[in-house]
Amino acid sequence: MDLMSFRIFVQSVKLGSFAAVARQMELDPSTVSRSITNLETELGFRLLQRTTRMLAPTEAGSLYFERIQGLLENFDIASQEAQDLVNQPQGNLRVAACTSFGPRILAPLLPKLMEQYPDLTIELLLADHQVDIVKEEIDLAIRFGLKPTGDCVSAQLTPRRFRICASPNFVQRHGSPSHPDDIRGLDGIVFRMPGQTSAWRYRDQDGAEGEVTVAGKLITSHGLTMTAAAVSGIGIAILPDWLCAPELEDGRLINLFPQFDCTPSEFDTAAWLTYPSRRYLPLKVRKFIDFLNVEIGGYA
Repeated sequence: MDLMSFRIFVQSVKLGSFAAVARQMELDPSTVSRSITNLETELGFRLLQRTTRMLAPTEAGSLYFERIQGLLENFDIASQEAQDLVNQPQGNLRVAACTSFGPRILAPLLPKLMEQYPDLTIELLLADHQVDIVKEEIDLAIRFGLKPTGDCVSAQLTPRRFRICASPNFVQRHGSPSHPDDIRGLDGIVFRMPGQTSAWRYRDQDGAEGEVTVAGKLITSHGLTMTAAAVSGIGIAILPDWLCAPELEDGRLINLFPQFDCTPSEFDTAAWLTYPSRRYLPLKVRKFIDFLNVEIGGYA
């Protein structure tokens, strides 16, 4: 028996698939299967029930999983604590973010991060669905909205602010609206994602709220595409600051209603740094959180 066999077994239970374990651990699927078989032979009992459709622990396998998982966690914590005492952040840091935030915000910051911590490897997992950070062994996820709930730890990175924007060309063709209600009937760019609607809400400086329903000929689930479409003059878009700040600064987009708070979902949302609840937060995660807090303070 060795640590690798234990890790393969634990991941097999978590992921429910030898193929998924092989992909995550960068192993050949036959190596994963052989490791489990050898472990079962050494123990003298079956750990996993295998069918063509599923992989599930036996009763004995479930008990063994609970014990081994805790032992591996203790071993990893001991190793990590010892390394952190004498080393700079090192190893692989798995970071999850949406497909637009990765290239727009994170990628330009990586050279500075890598210069500070040359022994750190960053693995960016970009997806627009909410990944299971425990199952996928994510060290840190960047999420948007209200504060995430559940067993994970979440700390606010920065408040999230939206702007209703249009290109100068669009404004020239359709006029400059003075109030959010004035965009009714104009072409909008609709963002199709869970939690987002075509009813854009607004709030004036006195706290009075309203909403306007927007329709248009372009529906997208990709933030960078929405920004590019707005710049091209297709229609009006509601964009978070991080997706439109450069375009607003250089004049490719115009903030139509700077005196209003706007949102396509709920007011007072934020960008959150979310990570698994654990007894010990590795140095590489702590340093990355510190880095993001310094570098991403203006918008998100």
